[in-house]
Parts: sequence; C-alpha cells; structure tokens
Amino acid sequence: MTVTNFQPMTTTIIRPKKVFSLEDLKEVWRYKELLYFFTWRDFKVRYKQTTIGILWAIFQPFITMVVFSIFFGTFLKIPSDGIPYPIFVYTGLLFWTFFSSALSETSGVLINNQSIITKVYFPRLILPLSSVTTKFVDFAIAAVILGGMMVYYGYTPQLISILVLPILLAVTFMAAVGGGLFLAALNVKYRDVRFVLPFFIQLLLFITPVIYPASIAGKYSWILAMNPMMGVIQNARAVLLGTASINWILIGISFAACTVLLIIGVIYFKKVERYFADII
Repeated sequence: MTVTNFQPMTTTIIRPKKVFSLEDLKEVWRYKELLYFFTWRDFKVRYKQTTIGILWAIFQPFITMVVFSIFFGTFLKIPSDGIPYPIFVYTGLLFWTFFSSALSETSGVLINNQSIITKVYFPRLILPLSSVTTKFVDFAIAAVILGGMMVYYGYTPQLISILVLPILLAVTFMAAVGGGLFLAALNVKYRDVRFVLPFFIQLLLFITPVIYPASIAGKYSWILAMNPMMGVIQNARAVLLGTASINWILIGISFAACTVLLIIGVIYFKKVERYFADII
C-alpha cells in the first residue's frame, strides 16, 4: 500500500504599496534587466518592417522644421532672435519632439502591455520608464541633423553646454515621466485620455516657444515661464546658438515645475497601481 503525503498549497499575494517609497526604487533596480529588455523591445518594434527604419526619428522633426520654416519663417516673418529660422526652430523641435512623443506613448503603455500586466508581477513603474528611455535614442539620432545644421550655419556650442545639456535633458525626462505616469494611470480607467491627449499636445506646442522666441510675449513672457519646456528650449538655444546668456533662474523654475509634476505623477500612479490588473 502506497501512502502519498500531500503538501499544503500556499498562495502568495503580492500587493503594491499605495505610497511611493525607497523600496520602489530598489525594486526597479533589481529589475533593471527587465527595464533594459522593454526599452530594447520598444525600440525594435517601433521601426520593425518600416522602409527607412530609424530614419523615422529624423523624418518627423526635419519635415516639421521645413514646413515651419516656410510658413512661419518665410511667409509670416516670425522673429528668431537674429539667427536663421530653420536652425532656430529645429533646436526647439528637437527637445519638444522628445517630450511630446514620450508623453504620448507613455500614456498608453499600460494598455499596450495589458497581457503582461494581468499575468506576471513586476514593478509597473518599469513600463513608463522604458517608454520614455527609448526616446533618448530617437533624440540622439535627430540631434545629428542639428549638428549638421550648426556646421552649415557656422555655430559652435559653448563649452558649458557639456554641463547644461544633460541638465536640460534631465528636466525634459522628468517632465515626460511625471506627465506620463499620471496619464498612463488615468488612461487605465478613463480611455478618453487617448482622444484628449493629441489635442492637448497640439495646444501645448503653441504655448511653448518652439516656433517663436519667448521675447515675443513681452511683459507677459512670465506666463510662458510656467511651462517647464520653456526653460529647456530657451536655454538650449542659448548654449548651442548663443541667442542669449544662460538663464539659471529659468532652469531652476523648470526643474522645480518638473519635480512637482513628477511627484504628482508618481503619487497618482502608486495610488491606483493595485487596480491595474482588475480594470485594464
């Protein structure tokens, strides 16, 4: 007679915390290989089966620059702080495209990874982070065009750009992650986000000094300063094209605004994270 010993089955329930803590950062670090995998996967999937591949990263800002240069630079004579309009607007578009495309894609990253979220546990913060990180590659590719334009027009970046540009990229990254976390979490419950966001980004473009200098607003330029991307774009032009001296106060305002945005995004994301698998 054979006697079989049955082991009691144990069930482990993993519940994310409602509030952000240092443990969340440690967990993201422990899953850094997964973050790398998602980033590499998103990059490959985006350009898979496309005719010109990674050149699409250049195509969008370059064609937009050409169209803006014709209509706003040639026909409407929009001022450009005394520098050629094409390189003026492309510098703004380079950072704007990074921010807007990262915000747009991050807002839908949870919905697009629904099958993974409902089956496997991993830190959900990794998905928005990988979505924004992928945009660094697009930014680097598109920056090659700016380098060529600077050579063509005879502009040499200031030496301090080695210090300032990483700060501006970090501010842009914080803005995209903060806004992306909030919208991604909101999109899980309210699918209206995918309809509202493109319209919102179009409006935001016109209150960001991409196609015009902030000085055009005159005494009301302080209103534009409330937009964190203003400090980024204005100082990018200053350090790369010498349009003005570096405005550290404006950088500080942008950093503070992005920090607030990041905190709001993280708090809301953590608050609703435990319901993702149930309502997605």
